[in-house]
Amino acid sequence: MTSKKRIHYINELQEIQRLAVESPYDVGLHAEDGSVIIDAKSYIGMYALDFSKPVLVVSEDEALHRKIHDIGENVK
Repeated sequence: MTSKKRIHYINELQEIQRLAVESPYDVGLHAEDGSVIIDAKSYIGMYALDFSKPVLVVSEDEALHRKIHDIGENVK
């Protein structure tokens, strides 16, 4: 499953990272063009992404996608 998000504030990024750490599944953050793929459980790794553009949250954890729905901006 994939959620496309635009992150505006550091606290939104921190909340996604916290929820990723709690997930029993792998959670990735991907640049929209696929040029950067990082482990969302890695706080330092998150800073490799350009958050001025939408990012993809990729995980098979359906509960995670429900929890992050209201974090940041959902992009179609």
